[in-house]
Amino acid sequence: MGKKLLITEKPSVAMEFAKALKITTNRKNGYLESESWIITWCVGHLVTMSYPEKYDEKLRFWRLDTLPFIPEEWKYEIIPGVANQFEIVKTLMQREDIEEIYNAGDSGREGEYIQRLVFMMAKPNPKAKMKRVWIDSQTEEEILRGIREAKDLSEYDSLSDSAYLRAKEDYLIGINFSRLLSIIYGRNLANKINEEKASISVGRVMTCVLGMIVSREREIRNFVKTKYYKIVGEFGDENSSFKAEWKVNEKSKLFESPKLYNESGLKKEEDAKEFIKSLQGKKAIIKNLKKSKQKENAPLLFNLAEIQNQCTKRFKIKPDETLEIIQNLYEKKLVTYPRTDARVLSTAVAKEITKNLNGIARNYKDDEVQGYIKKMIEEKYSTNLVKTKYVNDSKITDHYAIIPTGQGYENYNGLPELHKKVYKVIVERFLAIFYPPAEYNKVQLTVEIENEEEKTVETFQASGKVCVKQGYLEILKPNDKKNKKSTENVQNVENETKKEENNDKQNELEIFKKLKNGQEVEIKNFELKEAETSPPTRYNSGSIILAMENAGKLIEEEELREQIKGAGIGTSATRAEIIKKLEKIKYIEINTKTQIITPTLKGETIYDIVNKSMPDMLNPKLTASWEKGLDMVAKKEIKPAEFMEKLEKYIHSKFNRLVIKM
Repeated sequence: MGKKLLITEKPSVAMEFAKALKITTNRKNGYLESESWIITWCVGHLVTMSYPEKYDEKLRFWRLDTLPFIPEEWKYEIIPGVANQFEIVKTLMQREDIEEIYNAGDSGREGEYIQRLVFMMAKPNPKAKMKRVWIDSQTEEEILRGIREAKDLSEYDSLSDSAYLRAKEDYLIGINFSRLLSIIYGRNLANKINEEKASISVGRVMTCVLGMIVSREREIRNFVKTKYYKIVGEFGDENSSFKAEWKVNEKSKLFESPKLYNESGLKKEEDAKEFIKSLQGKKAIIKNLKKSKQKENAPLLFNLAEIQNQCTKRFKIKPDETLEIIQNLYEKKLVTYPRTDARVLSTAVAKEITKNLNGIARNYKDDEVQGYIKKMIEEKYSTNLVKTKYVNDSKITDHYAIIPTGQGYENYNGLPELHKKVYKVIVERFLAIFYPPAEYNKVQLTVEIENEEEKTVETFQASGKVCVKQGYLEILKPNDKKNKKSTENVQNVENETKKEENNDKQNELEIFKKLKNGQEVEIKNFELKEAETSPPTRYNSGSIILAMENAGKLIEEEELREQIKGAGIGTSATRAEIIKKLEKIKYIEINTKTQIITPTLKGETIYDIVNKSMPDMLNPKLTASWEKGLDMVAKKEIKPAEFMEKLEKYIHSKFNRLVIKM
């Protein structure tokens, strides 16, 4: 009887598959074998692209007359350090008794690439049926479902095409432009950074990200603070008062005046004082009074970029460390697949979501989390997510959002403390989506002061908002901040301050509630407030990941980020590595305490060289468009040959322009 061969990306994953398939005996050298199954593994990459000198020894030397280098036939080779394991996998794939071969590599583009390179080099038994296992978590039931529902490998050919093209694109841009710019500008760079010789490393994604960091640094460096003056009016009666801020309008005395700094401020203090004088003794009337209730739902679930940003903020760790932690939680069966761009669940998963909740309720020994679940049960919160914003099949490509599986608790106690904390962050974000929305009472109003002689009207605007029902904020707290202090005294002081702030807001709302449209209020006082412009903030190692996901835009507002999300720079699987590489080659520095990123002198010099020679490499839109092209290949919207043709054309056009300029 023929056998089935299953190949995973690494040994630890192979062991999970073996457990699920109940293979406990016959551990051989580099594989496991039972009556019907053989399980083996790669150890990450086993095969790599050959360097130019493997095509021609002359290409070992960086010379202009050998560039651009674009091979007609691509060469690949076995990585020497893992050649033994490759030979084991190859021998197994070629065995006559193998009837089915299951590619159980990591369920993503890079995972597909690792395995396809092995298949290409190993030349498996041509009679064997090739299948692909695609899973969302490493729980036993998901592994068995993945094997049971494994599709024909050819269904993933377009994903494989896009993976090969990504590697070729990075190779061609990296090798050709690093060599070209080093030949032309290497000496300049060495002089500038005071080294004997220096080479320039260029990358499709890396150079673009460096550009974002340097241009942000220069904006900050060149920023000049500007003072301006705001006017705040205090209005009310003998018993109560409220404050409102002046804002220019079309009927204002200062409409389109050169004295204005912006719509709510003036450039000079004396002009602001003069303006205040003109308002004294006039009538103030309440207009546009709007009272409303506002509901705010819990944020969407985590994708990799969002959890990386959250962990940088909360635990001051780098994105690659966050990924490593979540990968470990995934391999310990505690969470679903980490390298995902989606922030929603699929309909199929949503229908089964009580399994995850029951698992957490039964086995996760955390008092706070158990309290949240107890409240869900007592208050009978709905677990039917299907028609909510948290479920959307159209927003899922390879995988849904990162959520707890409700399993794997046998591995929980052995986790490092930081891993437990990250796990809890994922659990809390997950539980929050079952809680009702937070509810606010909100009031907005305008105070109008009319100058009948001058026929002008000045407007002062006020608004108040107070939380009347916490809803999901019981779990996530405002702004997702749960920075617990080490002593109770500090926490008590914090709680008191929060209570006072909320009471102030509540009191202000009570005052607003008594007001009516058209009511005259007394002008009690005008206050001049000095303000100043602030420079942009530096990226930290988490916010740069979000900016990469949004093609160079750092959008602070979470909901807005989700709405405009398009083609990003790099992928969820590669972004953290890019930041790590930029730091390793000393183009950027990351402060270990704050995670703030700054460019080095070397990084800035390289930015200037690229900006002078091929500025579009610094443009996030160009890099995002290449990523979009790869995505189109994966979706069969364009053919691989079309993508390759455009890439070669781009390289030749850049070379022609740069070499002519020399």
